[in-house]
Amino acid sequence: MKHLLILIVAAALYLHFYPNEEVTQFYNEQKQALLEGFTEFSDTKVRLKADKIYQDLEGDLGSFSEREVERLKVITSSRVVVKEYYFTICKTEQRDIVFHIKNQEKVCRVITRYASML
Repeated sequence: MKHLLILIVAAALYLHFYPNEEVTQFYNEQKQALLEGFTEFSDTKVRLKADKIYQDLEGDLGSFSEREVERLKVITSSRVVVKEYYFTICKTEQRDIVFHIKNQEKVCRVITRYASML
């Protein structure tokens, strides 16, 4: 562990005093990926399972077209996609051209119920 810390500090010092654009970009990308990984594993908050939204809407899927069901499956594929959809479509009241307006309202209503868990 001590050697790893020394290696990290040496790399940071080298990049600080001898910047190289490609190496610096690679370093920043890897650091960001590592931090996101630590955040994902160390997060203690209760999180939404994305398919929960699909399960809640299963009773209403009779009013959805095949295209709308496929779009709903894409939206509920991961929590990140649900969160993105919520903030870009539901919060801004922007239209999703795939969904009929009533079906979009149903989807947004269900996502809003779980907004605190996103």
